[in-house]
Amino acid sequence: MGEVEPAFIQPTEHRSKLAIVESEGVPLIDLSPLNSFDSTSIAALVREIGDACSNWGFFQVINHGVPLSCREKIETVSREFFHQSLDEKRKVKRDEENPMGYYDGEHTKNVRDWKEIFDFVAKAPTVIAASHEPDDKEVKLLFNQWPEYPPNFREACEEYTKEIETLSFKVLELISMSLGLPAKRFNNFFKDQTSFLRLNYYPVCPFPHLALGVGHHKDAGGLTVLAQDDVGGLEVKRKADGEWIRVKPTPNAYIINVGDVIQVWSNDRYESVEHRVTVNSERERFSIPFFFNPAHYTTVEPLEELVDEQSPANYRGFEWGKFVSRRNQSNFKKLQIDNIQIYDFKIAES
Repeated sequence: MGEVEPAFIQPTEHRSKLAIVESEGVPLIDLSPLNSFDSTSIAALVREIGDACSNWGFFQVINHGVPLSCREKIETVSREFFHQSLDEKRKVKRDEENPMGYYDGEHTKNVRDWKEIFDFVAKAPTVIAASHEPDDKEVKLLFNQWPEYPPNFREACEEYTKEIETLSFKVLELISMSLGLPAKRFNNFFKDQTSFLRLNYYPVCPFPHLALGVGHHKDAGGLTVLAQDDVGGLEVKRKADGEWIRVKPTPNAYIINVGDVIQVWSNDRYESVEHRVTVNSERERFSIPFFFNPAHYTTVEPLEELVDEQSPANYRGFEWGKFVSRRNQSNFKKLQIDNIQIYDFKIAES
């Protein structure tokens, strides 16, 4: 990645400004009340989560219960893996048949990202839709492929996955309560989850004014739970004014954002917010997102408890597996059309 190829160059309107707006505004939420069993403290925490989802779509959590040692292990093996030669990394390269593994050619909004990634599913094997065709009832299994080096790579990844999944369910339950629903209202959707983790590596980029680590986008799934290093680079489009805001790294915190699926379930009470990742001309950056996604057969539609005459359903239902299969087509090649989005299922106001 020594030269900037045309595929990496962002349209002028989507390039990052070299002047950074860094904000303390993305809420920082302390989850320790979950350990207190004090109903007043938990109720206040639920309100905090609801306000963060309504106003930002993003928040950071501390005192979350994920051991620091577990996070440090996966961060270490991630660095060791990506610092290998390209030939070594490509021994576990993903493709359209097996989308788990290493890849360095991903596109967002049809522009190539300045990054390398390694993907693995949280539950192996994971059952997904075989295609996006509505009448195709076939499914296929996703399996992980693990590199030989570092030798403790798989162990570190699987240990971290267990901890981050536990945190994800805690946050999911708080979000459910903030909508006035029972804590476990969403849990059954994730019984056969299609969640996956991604190790991101953003090499030093000599052209940070032209390229992005990840172009502007919204996350398709339920929740994203992100560990980022101290370099920073994640920017969130502030709902209040559309300004791009840099999320300041907080030691041992996790950044959580609501995805499209929760936007639909909540009938637009909570919004999946646009974000992007800038690149750095001096320092490489690493991050680890966990994409917490429902079972492939889940019908995503506004929950009946949140729909009435005053608030009619804003979306037609769609099958999660078909939806994500269609979206994933653009990961491997530049398409001539915009990718499918939840607004394609929006019900027109009468």
